[in-house]
Amino acid sequence: MGGDFGPRSIVQASIACLSATPSLHLTLVGQPSLLEELVSGLAAADRARLQIVAASEVVGMDERPSQALRGKPDSSMRVALELVRDGKAQACVSAGNTGALMALSRFVLKTLPGIDRPAMVAAIPTQAGYCQLLDLGANVDCSAENLYQFAVMGSVAAQALGIQRPRVALLNVGTEDIKGNQQVKLAASLLHNARGLNYIGFVEGDGLYRGEADVVVCDGFVGNILLKSSEGLASMIGARIEALFKGGLFSRAAGAVAMPLLRRLQADLAPARHNGASFLGLQGIVIKSHGSAGVQGLQSAIQRALIEIQENLPQRLHGRLEDLLL
Repeated sequence: MGGDFGPRSIVQASIACLSATPSLHLTLVGQPSLLEELVSGLAAADRARLQIVAASEVVGMDERPSQALRGKPDSSMRVALELVRDGKAQACVSAGNTGALMALSRFVLKTLPGIDRPAMVAAIPTQAGYCQLLDLGANVDCSAENLYQFAVMGSVAAQALGIQRPRVALLNVGTEDIKGNQQVKLAASLLHNARGLNYIGFVEGDGLYRGEADVVVCDGFVGNILLKSSEGLASMIGARIEALFKGGLFSRAAGAVAMPLLRRLQADLAPARHNGASFLGLQGIVIKSHGSAGVQGLQSAIQRALIEIQENLPQRLHGRLEDLLL
């Protein structure tokens, strides 16, 4: 029931994922009458793999997390998380209020032993492929220990995605040891002494996009600004390039040749393709979609949940935390 466009886009994305993945079963949580209307045209075979669970309340996008936690026990967000807690679902995907989702996730699912705070992580395109960036906004203020835990979780998540020995770095204002605030310097000291972690030091923003690290760690304030700035920059560059190729006759001719390649590049870098941030550190899988995501973006978020289910990510994290955490 969340997101900027309400359940219509979410249902459309769900239907597309059901068609693309025969083994997938989905549960839509919210107002049954509205959801039943939106799935009314679904093919019988796909409808058999889709369940609707009623929830009488909805968390608003501007509500305080404390209000959602204490004042709405039957919100669609909370009911969905309880399905995961009770083993009736393997993951929760939401485009709703981020703060409320985090607060409810911590309350309903709890964190893994040794983890103080969950962190939001997502894949960021780089010259070398992708980098796992965390935290993306769940924790605006972080201690050195928090950053250390994020690094450990990010490394395990990257391994689950197929990277044998992930290079872990701290995002900083310079690569020299003397640079950075106190929290970053203390976190660097902890990571230098970590067993079984491939910590490579500090990385700057441009180094992230050059692919110098597989996992980049920062607090949620910095991470959220970096993520939103990156998405805005990608959209702006794409729009500028298209405008240039629509100028004069020569520009149009050049555009006719170059545009197919540019379209492929735009599609590869499109924020919708990389939508879906995972809440690492919980005893269950929770994926946060952009509230502004459309159908394609929501499909990406569901696909991210599928990957984490297949990789059994919370259990893998739990198995490695004792070895890596101080």
